[in-house]
Amino acid sequence: MVSPTISTTSCVLCVAILALSSASTDFDRIIDEVNNANTTWRAGRNFGSDYSLESIKRLLGNRKLPAGVPVGPRNLVTYSGTEIPAEFDSRKKWPNCPTISHILDQSGCGSCWAVSVASVFSDRLCIGTNGKFTLPLSAEDLMSCSSQDECKGGNDAQAWIYVKNYGIVTGGDFNSSIGCQPYTFPPCEHDVNGAKTSCDQVRIPNGGLGPACQEKCTNADYKTSFANDKHKVKSVNLYDSVESAQEDIMENGPIQAAFSVYPDFFHYKSGVYRNVIPFPRLGGHAVRVLGWGVEEGTPYWLVANSWNSNWGDEGLFKILRGSDECDFEDQLMAGEV
Repeated sequence: MVSPTISTTSCVLCVAILALSSASTDFDRIIDEVNNANTTWRAGRNFGSDYSLESIKRLLGNRKLPAGVPVGPRNLVTYSGTEIPAEFDSRKKWPNCPTISHILDQSGCGSCWAVSVASVFSDRLCIGTNGKFTLPLSAEDLMSCSSQDECKGGNDAQAWIYVKNYGIVTGGDFNSSIGCQPYTFPPCEHDVNGAKTSCDQVRIPNGGLGPACQEKCTNADYKTSFANDKHKVKSVNLYDSVESAQEDIMENGPIQAAFSVYPDFFHYKSGVYRNVIPFPRLGGHAVRVLGWGVEEGTPYWLVANSWNSNWGDEGLFKILRGSDECDFEDQLMAGEV
């Protein structure tokens, strides 16, 4: 893999600066810059040309905590030495857990921090019960009741600690009638020419914050009480190495990652993503790590995004593994069930 040489006067950097200063982004030019670079992935159209940069940045809801702000106790998982295979995919190992293969849609809300935590917990609870528990857990409950800023952002570590201390109820997708608190916001279209409602048109209540906390089931068809539907993790895990994270995925299922997002990431279509346009950082995003592999000699993490299955490679992406690409390996976490 050869890193492209990018000077501060290059077209790539000019495009990135322009993206910050204008109401819309020159998507086609960014896509061309990536596809003309000597890199490991291909870019393509995921967002409509009239979709604003500010609308895209709203999807990046994972926030770093200010220095000195306490999070809560977390376990540091170390690598035991188990042999790590070249490839692993949680969907193949646990086919009876439907949440693992499901691609979520956070809609026009910056709730990735809650969606990723709730979905990883869903996967792990199914695996931990040998497939007896298959319901999705509620990002709605987590984002509205954990005293964070909901659609305006939150911190994934604090979200995991909330799940440990208070638990969350079940809840499926928008209008799914699954679980106690299904998701408030509908699937939406990032491409303005798409079939769904534009994400720009999704109404976020409470001044853009999101739904109020409701300590009751909002799905009238669900018969378990709110209090009896709460599920907690026993502890929250961090990892001391790539190998310790891989080992935990192999044994217990997907984990969660938070990483820094740059303008080119929005246009990922295939291959192993690495940052080609290095400036500026647009925000933080949180996602679900399903496994790993090697493509044409390049090691990668296999990751499920939460921007619906029209984005990227049917909702998935691969990102360079082993070199902390975009801070991806700094912020790996999961709950122990």
